[in-house]
Amino acid sequence: MSDNLLCVQNLSIGIENDKQYLIGVDGINFTMKTGEILGIVGESGCGKSLTALSILGLLPEGISVLEGRIIFDHKDMVSIKKEELRQIRGKELSIIFQEPMTSLNPLMKIGKQIGEVVRLHKRTVTRQEVKKEVLSTLEKVGISEPERCFHAYPHELSGGMRQRIVIAMAIIGKPKLLIADEPTTSLDVTTQAQILNLLVQIHKEFDTSILFISHDLRIVKQFCERALVMYAGKIMEYGTVDRIFKYPAHEYTKGLLNSIPTRNWKGKRLPCIAGKVPNLTKRNVGCPFALRCKKAEEVCFKESAPWIKLGNGHSVCCHFAAKEREKNDGRY
Repeated sequence: MSDNLLCVQNLSIGIENDKQYLIGVDGINFTMKTGEILGIVGESGCGKSLTALSILGLLPEGISVLEGRIIFDHKDMVSIKKEELRQIRGKELSIIFQEPMTSLNPLMKIGKQIGEVVRLHKRTVTRQEVKKEVLSTLEKVGISEPERCFHAYPHELSGGMRQRIVIAMAIIGKPKLLIADEPTTSLDVTTQAQILNLLVQIHKEFDTSILFISHDLRIVKQFCERALVMYAGKIMEYGTVDRIFKYPAHEYTKGLLNSIPTRNWKGKRLPCIAGKVPNLTKRNVGCPFALRCKKAEEVCFKESAPWIKLGNGHSVCCHFAAKEREKNDGRY
């Protein structure tokens, strides 16, 4: 029996546009083991959030899964009935959205918003029991005055506290899988560190698997065990964080790593990847990164790149990865 908690198979997501579908996520495959922390990294517009929303069955109107399967805890989330999906969301599977102010209802007090999750999944619970569970969860996420926070509105709290509230809503059901969609965006460095430490504690205490989505490679290196590098709806590279950082095989991954500010670059212009993620209507037939890749050749624009296994669970989608492997024999 496989110990995979999540298995995404050949997943393609389409965005309806003028009676046709533009491909936002293009045939991706990956798995997550129980208790694992997996990172998805890439620039904005690469399909990270679409992938996350599809797992939860929360794709907006006009966006849908065109092909593939999403197997979570032996259930196919693509074909599952809506009522069963509602029973799973918030209890076995939950998400931390990247912008807490828009995730929280400004007209409802914090206690009522978090308590809704409990009432939906425990219909016989009393009001006093709900409050007790909410206050306990607020303490777990580091809220120093849970009673005051329970009666507060979102606008009365700081950005860091609102993020903790969103995390409290996500973990109160003790989910098997927690999706964190850029949970540290727009937070200062100190608060970022506190939120990451909190997620580590949740992971250890509840043995919760975490799918961590970010554009910040430094955070992914610090927090995750394995990572996917996504670009233009495709996975470009896949492996342990150690191997991806030590031996990046795809030019896109190398470009992302070179763009990380370090002390060595103080006072100098940071290197960057020329160009930008291609528009959905302008993606080429071959490798999606070809337009920005310094090593691209004619084949890169005409043929999809093959998946090359480099060893030790490290794989890359590139026409020239096999040559790199031969040239660096033994390093991989």
